[in-house]
Amino acid sequence: MRILVVGAGGIGGYFGGRLAAANRDVAFLVRPARAEILKSRGLVIRSPLGDAAISQPNLIVASELSQQFELVVVSCKAYDLEEAINSFAPAVGPETAILPLLNGMAHLDILKGRFGTEAVLGGSCFVSTTVGKDGEIVHLNDTHKLTFGEPALGLTPRVKEIAASLSSCGFDVVVSENILHDMWNKWTFIAVSAGMTCLMRSSIGDYVEAGATDIASRLLDECARTAENEGYSLDANGLEDIRSYVTASGSTITTSMLRDLERGLRIEDRHIIGEMLLRAHKHGPAPLLELINANLLAYNIRRTRETSQNP
Repeated sequence: MRILVVGAGGIGGYFGGRLAAANRDVAFLVRPARAEILKSRGLVIRSPLGDAAISQPNLIVASELSQQFELVVVSCKAYDLEEAINSFAPAVGPETAILPLLNGMAHLDILKGRFGTEAVLGGSCFVSTTVGKDGEIVHLNDTHKLTFGEPALGLTPRVKEIAASLSSCGFDVVVSENILHDMWNKWTFIAVSAGMTCLMRSSIGDYVEAGATDIASRLLDECARTAENEGYSLDANGLEDIRSYVTASGSTITTSMLRDLERGLRIEDRHIIGEMLLRAHKHGPAPLLELINANLLAYNIRRTRETSQNP
């Protein structure tokens, strides 16, 4: 199976790098600047679960893309989706499956609108990664799971074929028969963990020590209630796992959104918090989501102003 990974940052670089290390037929669609780094230094993964190094990854820039692939894995930030779609569109043929690993849910409708409902799979991943100072992919914990499936449910032949291509590549692969439910579970987890760490500008353990445990728990209740009202009731065990995670005393864990915010970078607030708030408001008030959304909007206003003053 010929696989195109769109992006070679924390997510695409990690899973795509594992695929390449396992000798899968994988190419990376990257921007020219990233291509130059990877050409000179290779694609390097530093992980507590085992390092990997691909000295000459198969790199493609958008202006050179003309061939079609059986699978396109979309790993860009949610705010880069429109640009990414335009760049990888030539790779999509009538039999191509598109597997997005983006946060939130809105991207599914965008991709279906461009490429058709049948082309788009649902997907989510649990992995904490960042790009190091030398361009390497740094894996920050011991979890690396990729879950995917058909949004319309069922184990189709293409899902089984994709699973075979992704399996035995150094990360966990789960084929889901209810991927939309799994995506809501991931979205709830991200909205609460990113929302709280960004609101408090701290790790989980620091805001717990500051007495914000109840705030985190009530935020989880808001997001879980939204999921239930949208038709995706999350199971009790899963909710308690999230609650334990976001209220863990002594936890040094932060989130990628907080790390981006602290570096003054663009963040996925609209796709993770803003979209959750829009869906929550269909069913009633959501005061904590409203607070966090306003907090992050204020950050964006300030960032836009400072960027315009110092281009």
